[in-house]
Amino acid sequence: MNRLINPYACKLLLMCLLTGVSCLFGPLCAQEGPPKPPTPVEWMFGHERMFFQMVVNKKFTPTSRFGLLSVSSFSAKYTNESVDLDMVAPVLLNYSLKKGIALVGGSTVNNEIGFSPVVGAQHSFANKDWLAVSILTFFLNKSQNAELFGIYEYKPSLTPEIGLYTRLQFMYVHGIANGDHARSFLQLRTGVKRQALTFGLGANLDQYGPSRQFKPNYGLFVGWLFQ
Repeated sequence: MNRLINPYACKLLLMCLLTGVSCLFGPLCAQEGPPKPPTPVEWMFGHERMFFQMVVNKKFTPTSRFGLLSVSSFSAKYTNESVDLDMVAPVLLNYSLKKGIALVGGSTVNNEIGFSPVVGAQHSFANKDWLAVSILTFFLNKSQNAELFGIYEYKPSLTPEIGLYTRLQFMYVHGIANGDHARSFLQLRTGVKRQALTFGLGANLDQYGPSRQFKPNYGLFVGWLFQ
């Protein structure tokens, strides 16, 4: 597994650096237009591992049907043992067919099942209180995996300044060729939102391989919406 981890970790680090540079310098040359989706980042400090996630959701231009979506994350034990480094890094280009419905294609990589190009479809819905994104993709390699991914947030206002923040996020990867479980996780968050800041309690429930090796992680999370 170590042979898989190091190259993928380098790819994730490079992607995070490039995205960070884009977020820092992009506004300097941005043109006037409708508000752009923010870039949420989150850290969770659990009883077993530290977890980080960044969501990038951007259109090529304000009126373009093409966009980029990436929900990349990694976690590691505080002892910094490379065998316990875990990462998931999909990068998807999407083409909007109509509001809320899009075709997607790109690549995904994680340390349990490796790298693969993928194709699929995406459904999304968002309003003041709700966010729901569901993505079904198929792996274009010999594993013939299928992946179902979802993020669902409920964040109603409690006062003019404070809101409730809850999130359910999951991924399930199933091997169509062998009929086995490949990788899955369930992430739960509940806390408070104040402007760009979110914080509260979190749980990450991860399972690996056909034997469904279980690795839970419970702790405190803090997030920020970068504009």
